Amino acid sequence: MSVLNQASPSTALPDAALVLRPSACPGLLRIVAARDGGICRIKLPGGELSAAQAAVIADVSERYGAGVVELTNRANLQVRGVRSGHEAALIAALVEAGLGPIPTGGAADAVSLLLTSSQQTPGSISASAADDVRNVMVSPTAGRDAFALFDTRPLCVELLTLLQSEARFAALSPKFALLLDGGERLVRLDHPHDVWLAATQAEDGVRFVFGLAGCPSAAANSDAFQHIAHSAVDHSRPNYAGALAAMLPSQVTDLVCALLHTFLDLAAPDDTRMRHLLAAHSIDAVLQHAQTYVDFPLSRGTSLANWQRPTPADATLRLGAHAQRVVGMLHVGGQPPLGRLDAATLRGLATLSQQQGNGTLHTTPWQSVLLPDIAADAAPTVLAEMNALGLACDPAQPMARLIACAGSTGCAKSLSDTKADALLLADRLPDGVDVHLSGCPRSCAAAHCAPYTLLAAAPGIYDLYRRDGQPGFGSCVAHQLTIEQAADMLDPLAHPARSPSDA
Repeated sequence: MSVLNQASPSTALPDAALVLRPSACPGLLRIVAARDGGICRIKLPGGELSAAQAAVIADVSERYGAGVVELTNRANLQVRGVRSGHEAALIAALVEAGLGPIPTGGAADAVSLLLTSSQQTPGSISASAADDVRNVMVSPTAGRDAFALFDTRPLCVELLTLLQSEARFAALSPKFALLLDGGERLVRLDHPHDVWLAATQAEDGVRFVFGLAGCPSAAANSDAFQHIAHSAVDHSRPNYAGALAAMLPSQVTDLVCALLHTFLDLAAPDDTRMRHLLAAHSIDAVLQHAQTYVDFPLSRGTSLANWQRPTPADATLRLGAHAQRVVGMLHVGGQPPLGRLDAATLRGLATLSQQQGNGTLHTTPWQSVLLPDIAADAAPTVLAEMNALGLACDPAQPMARLIACAGSTGCAKSLSDTKADALLLADRLPDGVDVHLSGCPRSCAAAHCAPYTLLAAAPGIYDLYRRDGQPGFGSCVAHQLTIEQAADMLDPLAHPARSPSDA
């Protein structure tokens, strides 16, 4: 990795980067109160955890919480229902299991880390801030996907180390996020990221292109759930999609460092995301500023103006058994109902990964779980065990096509019990239709624009939206529907060519 140029921070907003941005986001060291108790969010590097760590999470979720573990749309985990007075014990157990950020300030054990989590010595980043900035998304099959152009796992480690080591990056919002795309088939392209990087094949080898406040453009996408990057962008915001420049893989970490310093140099105190910065500064101005930090060119390349990711992404590969790069090895995936696991199920998956796999679990940004490195002859047994644990392993199953926020039992802002309503909808969900249920306009369960959204208006009553390029959830096609009425409307909306006799 080359040495960054020592450019001076911008004097336009000298204090902007020094102000720590407050956050209500849960973290490992910041348990946030909800209607059903505290929420502790565990950020998993590359979405991976060991079977032993999974067992610890299952144990503490029962001992100190409600026994509910939630998968998030950034491939992390949350322990829900943390009981008052048990926060320190929960955090200590998780940190001792190796689930915390890089230790800082000389903390020798979990308790010390907890007690010093809000403190910061000169030139270091506090433990709480180091936890907040661990936001790098990679494919759940990174390093194993036969279609990948580049194994992003070592690069992900580099970026996570950078984020947690630079004291200045404590000023980044916990929502500020990076995407590292190695060209895999199983990759989530429809979540806008503050900085995205994607591997591409050049004449003389692999390069990475990058963009800001958007998603990699995809030429074709066979995703059965219509998670298509260019149409999933929220059109209420300016569209900054597009590849800006290309670089060697060895230059990626320096580029990210330059872009983060540039963001902190130029951002106003209330700017938390790259899209906020780009509303006030042109992309060319941002690149010119970032250029002062690196010794390789960042000017926009005309050859990249129409760059598109050549490999189609397919979210259905997260479910069932699919071949890995090594012949005879498969990954096997399943979707827990509405992204939630109880402690017994998590323990069962951990045991299964030890018995049949490599002893690790991979969470995905679709709120599902993969067990990698399963021998082909063991895959039927693993699938049967996952089904027995209550996971959907077939994309045709209703539970593979529904997402819902915490709902009114877990969140005071929700107008309806979306989890219970989603279970009712599952019994009537039309084939080939995926639906997002949101208890309020914040859309916590979905960072992408779902094809259909049911937005709660009252308990058990929803407005139905269809994605069509309009801002937010799309266009509202019906108001004040019960779950039964919504189910009856979804089939003709999704399959307008069907005649009544066909239905």
